Amino acid sequence: MDILFILKALAGLVVILALLIGVFFYSKKSSQTKKKNRDTHQIKKRTDVCRLEDVLAVLKDKKSTFEELQKSVECLVKYHATIPHKLGIRAHPDFDIYEEIVLRLSKHPSTNKDLILRVDRVLQKENPSYKVELNNALTKGLNARGM
Repeated sequence: MDILFILKALAGLVVILALLIGVFFYSKKSSQTKKKNRDTHQIKKRTDVCRLEDVLAVLKDKKSTFEELQKSVECLVKYHATIPHKLGIRAHPDFDIYEEIVLRLSKHPSTNKDLILRVDRVLQKENPSYKVELNNALTKGLNARGM
């Protein structure tokens, strides 16, 4: 009789433990899904406003006016100032587009020193690990201007 009672009590505890574990994992999964949906919404919202490709397209066009360059630089500074972290000592593959933006901005015919310095300072402030690479891109662009 005592053994039967002990077995029933253990079985009840196992069932309660299984339910608690199930509730724990279910709540953890639902919170991750909510967080993921929120992050996806923020990314969509951010990329709807302006994209790096749009900034680069303005910089590639030699006929772009100073005002167009200013708008694209504002877009870059406001939405895309943070470059993905380095992979060890190597630059992240997405850094190439930032390097091209700095290079093309610094050799664009309609740009001026204030615009170039603004982009350089903001990118270096937000991404101190890329300071050397950004300086190299800026130097290449300024040397290509032939001043």
